[in-house]
Amino acid sequence: MTKTILLKQRPVGSPTLSDFELRTTETEMNLATGEMLLESTYISVDPYLRGRMSDAKSYVAPFEVGKPLHSGVVAKVINSQHNNFKEGDFVSGMLDWKTKQISNGDGLLKVDGEKAPLSAYLGILGMTGLTAYLGLTQIGKPKAGETLVVSGAAGAVGSVVGQIGKILGLKVIGIAGTDEKVTMLTSEFGFDHAINYNSTDDMVAALKTACPNGVDIYFDNVGGPISDAVLFNINQFARIINCGAISVYNNTEVPKSISVQPFLVKNSALMQGFIVSNYAEKFPEAMKQLSIWLGEGKLTYTETVVDGFENTPQAFLDLFDGKNKGKMIVKV
Repeated sequence: MTKTILLKQRPVGSPTLSDFELRTTETEMNLATGEMLLESTYISVDPYLRGRMSDAKSYVAPFEVGKPLHSGVVAKVINSQHNNFKEGDFVSGMLDWKTKQISNGDGLLKVDGEKAPLSAYLGILGMTGLTAYLGLTQIGKPKAGETLVVSGAAGAVGSVVGQIGKILGLKVIGIAGTDEKVTMLTSEFGFDHAINYNSTDDMVAALKTACPNGVDIYFDNVGGPISDAVLFNINQFARIINCGAISVYNNTEVPKSISVQPFLVKNSALMQGFIVSNYAEKFPEAMKQLSIWLGEGKLTYTETVVDGFENTPQAFLDLFDGKNKGKMIVKV
């Protein structure tokens, strides 16, 4: 039998479990030439999936109501009629939220569980690591001695951005939502300083204290008031990297925010949004560098692993309450 998680209805505001449907069907076993049967091992849940649950224009088509959701998945080949994949191989790529499914192999890469834990291919050696590395290097253009601020710093991407910043010789300040996460950023990931925005009354002042020489690079994962506070501290020629805006994804009204233009104009600053696929041609070199740093012990990572396929929707919802440390993954 195969279990599938479908989008039952489009959320209004914050998603709830009632927006998802778990369905069980018989597993299709008849493979055509060039196909293989996959069994999901790990499923990635990510904040950007919220945008795909809405029927709105974006950089990728929205999920269809009544159809399976999909995201990054590591799966095992349990039967194959494909020349490039054999039984027992593990693959990674964009796949449906299903316990078993048939694939023709398009967009899938073999992954080696002996070189790194399989879950790492959804995180530090997957989209997470690529997003952190390419966003920081291609848009941030870091120079040793500069100051980098990272919001959502205890999350999957943010925790990697900060570590890469340290490798490249930056002073790194992280912003997170609990004292436990703040401690983790400095003790485990090597950030120079971290700020708990939930216990800080004046973020503008707190950032000024943490960044006495101003902010040269801001890697923005959250948007909203936290990012507004950073603008008051940016330097001339600062680079602001817009990777995500989780703080406003569930808003039902247009968020009210300060005008960014005066800050950008008076500082000759750059603000650029991006998605990791913009830099697809650089994936091989990025993966090579991340693998080297990981092997040398210069990069580390943490995961929040939720057991059970049926708990995938709850794991996704927990992202918006900050219940994850590092990458949120479901172990099927």
